[in-house]
Amino acid sequence: MKPTAKKTLSQGRSQSGLRDHNVRQILSLIRTQGQLPKAEIAKNLGLSAQAVTVITTELEEEGLIIKQRSQKGKVGKPIVPLSINPDGAFAIGLKVDRRNFELTLIDFVGNVRASLSENFAYPTVGALLAFVKRGIKAISVSLSAESKNRIKGLGIATPYQIWNWAEEAGAPQDVMHQWQNFDFENQLSALTHLPIYISNDDTAACSAELCFGNTQQYQHFLYMFIGPFIGGGLVLNQKIFSGKSGNAAAIGSIPLGLSSVASLSSSAPNRQLINQSSLFLLENRLKTQGIDTRILYFANSQWQGFDDILTNWIDTIADGLVYASLTATAILDLEAVIIDGAVPQAVKQRIVETVKQKYQSSDTRGLTQLEFCCGELGRQAQAIGSANLPLLAQYY
Repeated sequence: MKPTAKKTLSQGRSQSGLRDHNVRQILSLIRTQGQLPKAEIAKNLGLSAQAVTVITTELEEEGLIIKQRSQKGKVGKPIVPLSINPDGAFAIGLKVDRRNFELTLIDFVGNVRASLSENFAYPTVGALLAFVKRGIKAISVSLSAESKNRIKGLGIATPYQIWNWAEEAGAPQDVMHQWQNFDFENQLSALTHLPIYISNDDTAACSAELCFGNTQQYQHFLYMFIGPFIGGGLVLNQKIFSGKSGNAAAIGSIPLGLSSVASLSSSAPNRQLINQSSLFLLENRLKTQGIDTRILYFANSQWQGFDDILTNWIDTIADGLVYASLTATAILDLEAVIIDGAVPQAVKQRIVETVKQKYQSSDTRGLTQLEFCCGELGRQAQAIGSANLPLLAQYY
C-alpha cells in the first residue's frame, strides 16, 4: 500500500516553474473536455505544438493519459484525441461525519471503484481508527499490485471544529472533545503509509461538484451541502476559495435573528444557520413522533411515511438557505447557488424549488439575480471530494 517510489511528472522532473504549471493545465483541460487532440490543447492553452507534444508524450509514458481511436480530418493526418487514463492514478477518501464514516476509492477520472461506510449515533476517535484499519484493505482488495502502487494518497474531509457541536450531535462532551487533540495527519499516515491531505468536509464536497458536476459551468457560486449539519463551499473564477484557514463559506455559522449589532458580542447565545437548516432537526422531529430515524441515513431511502413533517422541515430550512444566499451574493456578487446534500433526489428538488419561491419574494434590490440548482453528486459529494484531494494536489 505504500505510494510508488517512481516520481510522477508533477512530483519530479516538472516539479517547479512553468513546466509544472503546463502539465497541470494540460491534465485539467483534458479532464474537463473528456478528450482533445494535441492541436486543440495547444490552441486552448496558448502553448507551442512542440511543448504540448513533449509533455503529452511523457504523460502517456507514465500511463496518465491514453490515445483514443484516430479520427479522419478534412485534410492532412488523422486526428488522435487524448484522454485521461482512468487507471493512471487512484486515491482514497475518508469522510468523517457526525453520523457516519465513509471510505471511497476513486480512479483518475473520479469513478467510484469501491466504498465502505459505517453509521453510528456519534463519532469517536477509537471507532475511526478501527474503521480505517480494516477499511483500507477492504476497498483496495480488487486492485492489482501495480494499481495499488498508483494510490496517491488519503484525502480526509472532516467538519471544522467537530467537537464544538456535541449537544446538537447528541454526544457526550468528553467524547467529542477527544477530536480537539486528534492529529489526523500523523495518526492516519502511520496507520496507512499514505500521504495525507485534509480539508473541511463541505469544501471537499464543493471541489467534487466543481470537478465532476457543475453542468451549468458556473464560474462563481456558493455551494450548500445539507448533511446532519448544514455546510458550504465557495467557487470564485472556477476555483475553490478556501480562505486563510480552509474554512471559507462556513455558512452553518452564519448568525440568525440578531436584534442588534451589539448582540454579536453579548454573552447570550445566538442562533446560527446550523440550528435552522440542518438534517439533525428533521431527525429530532421524527424521534418525537416515534419514527425510526435510521431511514434518513440509508443510501437508497426515499423518506416516505412522514410527509407532513418533511414538508414543514423543508419550509423551515429554505428560509435559512435564502438568507445565506442573499448574504453571500451581497458580498461576493455570485452567479448561482448549488444545493446538494445527503438527501434523496426528490427531496433535494423540493428544497431547491422552495428556495426559488422564497427567493423570488425576497427583497433583492441592489443585488445581481441568483440562479439556484441541484448539485449532481448527492450524498456521495463529500466522499468523492475527499478522495479527489490527493489528485487535485498532485496533478490538477
